[in-house]
Amino acid sequence: MPQVHFRFYAELNDFLKVGQHHKRFTIDLDRRTSIKDLIESLGVPHTEVEVILVNGHSVDFSYIVKDNDDISVYPVFETVDITPLLKLRSQPLRTMHFVLDCHLGRLARYLRQLGFDTLYRNDYDDETLAQISAKEHRILLTRDRSLLKRSIITHGYFVRESDPRKQLDEVLNRFDLKNSITPFGRCTRCNGIVVPVDKETIDDQLEPKTRKYFDTFWQCSECKQIYWEGSHVDKMHELNLEVMQ
Repeated sequence: MPQVHFRFYAELNDFLKVGQHHKRFTIDLDRRTSIKDLIESLGVPHTEVEVILVNGHSVDFSYIVKDNDDISVYPVFETVDITPLLKLRSQPLRTMHFVLDCHLGRLARYLRQLGFDTLYRNDYDDETLAQISAKEHRILLTRDRSLLKRSIITHGYFVRESDPRKQLDEVLNRFDLKNSITPFGRCTRCNGIVVPVDKETIDDQLEPKTRKYFDTFWQCSECKQIYWEGSHVDKMHELNLEVMQ
């Protein structure tokens, strides 16, 4: 029976069987298949893959696997220039826009606190998430591996951590985002852009104590939520300091 040889690198090993981790292994090729389908049959979502080398040459997902192919599979690179090797998409993803599944609500709030464009609703179903990711070129963050295997999704990431605060560190490190943090850039409620606003223009919307003790305000350009230098802003500062350490 024809066989092919695989080697997966870095975090792609998270999706493999234990005996396949961090080493070259061989599988039987029992059908005519594309390299995309074969990789996903091993448990690795195609959205996690950036470069595939077959016998030392870069190929795209449509490549039909042949007997005795030697295949190396590399994860998404966001911090190095791999354009000469890139075949799977026109260029590495640089601008970070996210859409999150229903299990990542707290992570969505954290990302918005740090200024990242993050769509989230707890009633988004899988089809809606896939459509948003594809049409708006957003990175889909999810805890559902099967969702990332939908062919319409080109950029996605399986979040390994279960604790929301650790999830934030994981995403920031995975996509090298720490230099892109802009606190107060996004509304934590709706993801709208937050801008400074004069106290006089919102004076009639303020509670008496807020009006008396605070003078600096921001407002969401979408839902009109008002922010001021209170405890919630202090928490944003604390989060920013934590992730930058």
